[in-house]
Amino acid sequence: MPVITLPDGKTLNFDSPISVQAVAASIGVGLAKAALAGKVDGVMVDTAYIIDKDATLNIITGRDPEGLEVIRHSCAHLFAQSIKALYPETQITIGPVIDDGFYYDFASPKTFTEADFAAIEKKMVELAAADMQVTRSVLSRDAAIKLFQEKGENYKVEIIQDIPGDEPLSFYQQGDFIDLCRGPHVPSTGKIKVFKLLKLAGAYWRGDSKNAMLQRIYGTAWTSKADLDAYLHRIEEAEKRDHRKLAKKFDLFHLQEEAPGMVFWHPKGWAIYQSVEQYIRKTIREVGYQEVKTPQIVDRILWERSGHWEKYREHMFTLKADEHDYAIKPMNCPCHVQIFNQGLKSYRDLPLRLAEFGSCHRNETSGALHGLMRVRGFVQDDAHIFCTEDHIQAEVAAFNQLLLNVYRDFGFNEVIIKLSTRPPQRVGSDEIWDKAERALEVALNQTGLAWTLAPGDGAFYGPKIDYSCKDSIGRVWQCGTVQVDFSMPLRLGASYIGEDGLRHTPVMLHRAILGSLERFIGILIEETGGNFPAWLAPIQVVVLNITDAQADYVRSVVNSLQKQGFRVDQDLRNEKIGFKIREQSIQRVPYILVVGEREVAAKQVAVRTRNGIDLGSMTVKEFTDRLSLDIANRSQETGVEE
Repeated sequence: MPVITLPDGKTLNFDSPISVQAVAASIGVGLAKAALAGKVDGVMVDTAYIIDKDATLNIITGRDPEGLEVIRHSCAHLFAQSIKALYPETQITIGPVIDDGFYYDFASPKTFTEADFAAIEKKMVELAAADMQVTRSVLSRDAAIKLFQEKGENYKVEIIQDIPGDEPLSFYQQGDFIDLCRGPHVPSTGKIKVFKLLKLAGAYWRGDSKNAMLQRIYGTAWTSKADLDAYLHRIEEAEKRDHRKLAKKFDLFHLQEEAPGMVFWHPKGWAIYQSVEQYIRKTIREVGYQEVKTPQIVDRILWERSGHWEKYREHMFTLKADEHDYAIKPMNCPCHVQIFNQGLKSYRDLPLRLAEFGSCHRNETSGALHGLMRVRGFVQDDAHIFCTEDHIQAEVAAFNQLLLNVYRDFGFNEVIIKLSTRPPQRVGSDEIWDKAERALEVALNQTGLAWTLAPGDGAFYGPKIDYSCKDSIGRVWQCGTVQVDFSMPLRLGASYIGEDGLRHTPVMLHRAILGSLERFIGILIEETGGNFPAWLAPIQVVVLNITDAQADYVRSVVNSLQKQGFRVDQDLRNEKIGFKIREQSIQRVPYILVVGEREVAAKQVAVRTRNGIDLGSMTVKEFTDRLSLDIANRSQETGVEE
């Protein structure tokens, strides 16, 4: 009979197999009411799941992150049920959980608008209040196909037909609504209380532009009204910070149909880009990286040897010339191995750190493109460290510190770290995986920062650490990574002479701090709302005159600042000074220098910040000393003494 071990180590003995719900009831009425799902031996299950042998058990409630995900998953089904009740001719397709919510794609003769949301939400409230039991069943594929054919759900039929294998499939039903799903789900619809529909979008069936365009509706679900209100405030703030809107407002970049997923950088945007690139370039050079440059177009043969042609072909842009197949590189690693392979390497040459601001192109589907956040052409702050197995721990520890320092300079002080370990399908011996995972874990512990384990999420060639930045409104952006690779150096013939005089294959560490520069700049635009710190601002200083009589002095100040390498502009328009100050403040220029008769006579400038702080009059030398210190310290707040 089962002995069940709870998270606190307490054990419960039962005389016969027992459901998760019954275990919760044996612990307390309150827990039984709050139970949404269970985790048995680390696997998420429904509360109806029967435990028939010794096991560990976590009762999942709305307080747990997994509980919130179960609520959102179940809310997606409640939403689809409401759509079918209101618009029976609609066909349902897929409805996954995403960050902070869910979406569902529909094929419908009705064109949905946000005006329909109120009626749909009303139906959802009605179905939730009915507190319908949610039950799991298993059907054979033939029975499942027949069921959905009879319902006219052609997309579901296609999904089922394309699922590999011949195992029976699980389904969840509430009332007259049934859907293909792995689960788990809440025990009844009454557990779903706080939700809201958010927006509409178009989505090609299966992300392929050759297929039908479906209607996608996004929604969110929470355990409390307060959490929903806080989330709605966050997305309202995020909408204000949308980097595409701010790019237009501040004239940073644009995209257009003739070059989908490729960025047209304007002068101000390119100034930000160059500031970021030059900062990274200087930073990595100081810690022993050597910068290289590799070709954009490489013969198919190399991509076959590296494994990309087989595994990544659909995402690569290809062309044919001189009877050869070529690919525009989607990543830099195979090319870096070619540089390593030039000339005989000794163990004394290791670790060798090769960095490249590598321009890459990936054939993302058009429906996935999103401003700077998802593009087809981008530059990575990429590097590969060729080292021995004994170097892994020290190199990863050094990279950890480098990455944290960089994020801090950009204003990101909260970093979320995950260690992903060996997946079921992998290359390399267990001994090598043990050593690599242990090295990464020790290196992470040396940072003193919290991290979580993601079992089985490593790359097929080795474990990895992923780093995510949390921004000022609570959003999480995955940026940096370091990955241990035992496979590619071997596939591409990399070797060095060891202390024993024999050839050995080096370990290859793939690492990036920012990831895509385009995406990271998009994140920066949204994080700052266009209020870039002085060291990153496209225009750091603007000099304004009060009357035409000060124009020559303004030009001389601008000339002096430009010669010192500052990004400076002038505003000599025949407008009132208050108007010009307001306009430059709206453009988020960190420092605004005002020149009138007194400033000309005293050879000074009156210094203001974009936030309206009056720093008083000072000489140009005093101001440039202040600005230089601001830039050197990478101050996040303009006009505030560090």
